[in-house]
Amino acid sequence: MSKLFAYERRTKISEYLNEHQRATVKELCQLLNVTPATLRSDLDVLVSEGHIERTHGGAMMKANGRVEYKFATRQLMNSDKKISIAGEAVKMIYPGQCILLDSSSTAFELAKLLARKDIRATVITNGIYSAMELSNNALLTVILIGGVVQSGSPVIEGKFGSSILCQFDIDTMFTSATGFTYEDGLTDFNVYEVDLKKLMAKFARNVVALLDSSKIGNSCNNTFVSAHQIHTLITDRSLEEPLMEKLRSDQVNVMVAP
Repeated sequence: MSKLFAYERRTKISEYLNEHQRATVKELCQLLNVTPATLRSDLDVLVSEGHIERTHGGAMMKANGRVEYKFATRQLMNSDKKISIAGEAVKMIYPGQCILLDSSSTAFELAKLLARKDIRATVITNGIYSAMELSNNALLTVILIGGVVQSGSPVIEGKFGSSILCQFDIDTMFTSATGFTYEDGLTDFNVYEVDLKKLMAKFARNVVALLDSSKIGNSCNNTFVSAHQIHTLITDRSLEEPLMEKLRSDQVNVMVAP
């Protein structure tokens, strides 16, 4: 195995623990071909970032860790709901706007609809598939955020995108998540993708959350947008009243796609 950068090692550790839940130092050293000292340094960073927990002789995912699915699998999951949600979201995009799309499978459905829309707009995205789809519409200016390509996935991640994002006056960010609760907000697995999503939200005036009902009530390790930062939440089913009351108190618009 060729030598990995620290970023790549930590991503592999996170992916391995997502799949296996726990691992020993010996296992991870063999996986990454590094010394125990190097591995412990990586584990310390991941612990400090709140993604894993140390165990005697190894590490484990936090108790609320869930399995992360590959993009192709996520595309097929609840696809009818994602298409309905995207159908509502595309109505919020107007000529002359500059918008952000994340790399989620729901945002990809939105990209497919926007690619057929007769408007001029600027779209910035970290989703490679979304950028390719949008490039079919000559009226759209499509900007792909630079960074590190996530292994085995059409996703760009990391903080390199800040140099691009700061140059634009961005109206709205359209984003999905692995999970959403009022307490934790929008959460996702990969710390480096979350870093980029935090930046995207920072530079956008409004955040629109695209969440099929399977995401509501779930949470994982990394928050990138708190509940009160959301301008509009689009889902496919009415939310329970206690959650609705909290969102109303934060002036979050909730839309239910037909």
